Amino acid sequence: MNIADLRKSYEKAELSESASHADPLQQFTRWLEEAISSEVPEPNAMTVATVGSDLRPSTRVVLIKGFDERGIVWYTNYASRKGQELAGNPFAALQFHWVELERVVRIEGVVEKVSEAESDEYFLSRPLDSRIGAWASPQSQVIDSRTVLVTNAARYGAQFLLQPPRPPHWGGYRLKPDRWEFWQGRKSRLHDRLRYALESGGGWRRERLAP
Repeated sequence: MNIADLRKSYEKAELSESASHADPLQQFTRWLEEAISSEVPEPNAMTVATVGSDLRPSTRVVLIKGFDERGIVWYTNYASRKGQELAGNPFAALQFHWVELERVVRIEGVVEKVSEAESDEYFLSRPLDSRIGAWASPQSQVIDSRTVLVTNAARYGAQFLLQPPRPPHWGGYRLKPDRWEFWQGRKSRLHDRLRYALESGGGWRRERLAP
């Protein structure tokens, strides 16, 4: 197999200025709802890109847990690599890729922690195993073996029983977008790309980018 010969013709849809929403949040809502209703695998999965103090970028896949006019929310371990990088550089980028719909959404902006109350509310909604897992996993740290995780889970499970509190090192982040890009695959690689940039007055400037 020659990987360079792998190609696909994108012909499912188009993205025009007249058919897209002037507000990028509304356009995102429309596309996310279509991804969910189309039953694409994990429509809520998104890639988070951050940059460390050494200027090395890193990415990982997380799940979106909320969004509104304030921004895009996900939850994680604050002591993880992404947490440490966000503490030093709060700018990040998100990407959704809905392969079956031939669509990509890219979002850029500054990240801040959500309130303690928001983190508490979401943590309590998680399954018990996930709440114990937040205590058991020293995310991004080197461990000797999986036994460390299993042992930690057993220990915290015995300690907290059915009511583990939210760990102080675990909570939510919110990315406040200042740039959005919506990409729709098109035939002959002449893809549609619409970018929304936040202007100083608070409105959004929509412009078409060459593919």
